[in-house]
Amino acid sequence: MSGYVLAVDPPQLTVENSLPAPVAVTPDTTIREYWLARAHQHTHDRYLGIKTSKFPEDLRVYEHLLWVGRPDVVIELGAQSGGSTLWFRDRLRTLAGYGVLAAEPRVVAVDLDLSVARQNVAARDPDFEATIAFVEGDVRDPAVREEVGRHVPPGATCMVVEDSAHTAETTAAALDLYADLVPVGGFFVVEDGCVDIEWMRENPAWPRGVLPALHVWLAGPVGSAFRVRRDLEVYGLTCHPAGFLQRVR
Repeated sequence: MSGYVLAVDPPQLTVENSLPAPVAVTPDTTIREYWLARAHQHTHDRYLGIKTSKFPEDLRVYEHLLWVGRPDVVIELGAQSGGSTLWFRDRLRTLAGYGVLAAEPRVVAVDLDLSVARQNVAARDPDFEATIAFVEGDVRDPAVREEVGRHVPPGATCMVVEDSAHTAETTAAALDLYADLVPVGGFFVVEDGCVDIEWMRENPAWPRGVLPALHVWLAGPVGSAFRVRRDLEVYGLTCHPAGFLQRVR
């Protein structure tokens, strides 16, 4: 499923190197006004010229999680235009360069249609297949989960990022199918729970169901092994309220 819920345009090949438009803040700007401006801005943000659609605050938290969890593999459910796929791969490469990973870094990206992401990634790194695997299909499909598993080396440490369609059905399926990849101490991030918080909803067309599905799952036998880390929302602004999960047993 596409992870492009908070964007205004479909994934696209990119030729732009421009910065996103700045957000103006005054002493009279309300938190909601600031959030809406930032939510709109982030859909035009880029990494290596490729649309990425992630808040800088959330990317910084990811850097902390990668350092603490030391995953060799990031499973990205919802790849959009491929910018975040490269971002995760490059962060893993940096950690590998410092000798802190136990195995070669790898990103496995899943989406219904990966043609744009694949072209964008190939344009930046023609040799991407050594470190990035694309798996095309529905995250709810157990056969897709099996294919993802074939790209995870034995003994690898995984972090999972759920950024697909942001509905109850896809959130529940992603948690059910992919949580087993996360080791004790590792992280599973459920993105864009903001769609279920009224004051954060920019567009009535946004889907709903992320947080309700997450709460139900956490109360179940598998989800009870995870803890919600609200303390990781350290920068005061996040698209993923209650979405940073750590396996504790």
